[in-house]
Amino acid sequence: MSIVSSIKHAFKPVITIPVLRSENRELPIVLRAIELSDEEEWYSLRDKNDSWLAPWQAQDPCGGEGFSFSAWVHNLRVNERQGTGVVFVIVLHERIIGQISISNILYASMRSGLVGYWIDSRYAGRGIMPLALAMLANWALQKGNGSPSLHRLEIAIIPRNIRSQSVVKKIGAHNEGVRKQYIYVNNCWEDHEIYVLFEQDVHRCIAQFLCDTM
Repeated sequence: MSIVSSIKHAFKPVITIPVLRSENRELPIVLRAIELSDEEEWYSLRDKNDSWLAPWQAQDPCGGEGFSFSAWVHNLRVNERQGTGVVFVIVLHERIIGQISISNILYASMRSGLVGYWIDSRYAGRGIMPLALAMLANWALQKGNGSPSLHRLEIAIIPRNIRSQSVVKKIGAHNEGVRKQYIYVNNCWEDHEIYVLFEQDVHRCIAQFLCDTM
């Protein structure tokens, strides 16, 4: 075995997605893995929110082929086994109302990931997404419970997306400035503001936010 393959083997993670439950009595949301049985409900929710989400929808500028739902879920399971990404659905009163994910996970000396999220427009502005982000970060930035044990989570936000900026500011994410033409969104390369949560924030702003929302 080569030195490079030995290092890869030594650092190979396996992510096990838990069921994360909010302790907030007014917002008893649950984060869980997306499943094949969610197909009809997930597509219905996306269709209803198409115009709401379209301005912020990331795309492949090369027009890559799309996936069927079953192929997508299969790829998610592969990503979890390889430790490269996770996708949770956000559930409230047994109904899917949104999604939150970590992609582009890097290990070894980086230990970072990129967070993305969306929510049903009917539930926007109710404090659900900040709570979901805090729950995700609390899991991903700590060791154990199947987590990737990351040091850093990035949230990239188009500067004019005021609602999304409000989400990250509520839980105390750090603003690192703007990356020019960072992500291809809605048919053009968009600048994004980068907000960051670090592992030490678990016991600082994230813990305080979760405590305040109990």
